[in-house]
Amino acid sequence: MDSSSSKELVKICLSICESCAAECEKHAEHGMEHCRKCAEACRKCADACRKLVA
Repeated sequence: MDSSSSKELVKICLSICESCAAECEKHAEHGMEHCRKCAEACRKCADACRKLVA
């Protein structure tokens, strides 16, 4: 796999993680602790992806 393909895959992962985090944060606002933890994990994943594509 070439570097441009890898970069595109990481960008897709970033988008998915951001979307997941946003949805989980909505549920976390209603007191669902497991959703807060999921949102936090998704944000960390998105941050890692952002660093890779920078």
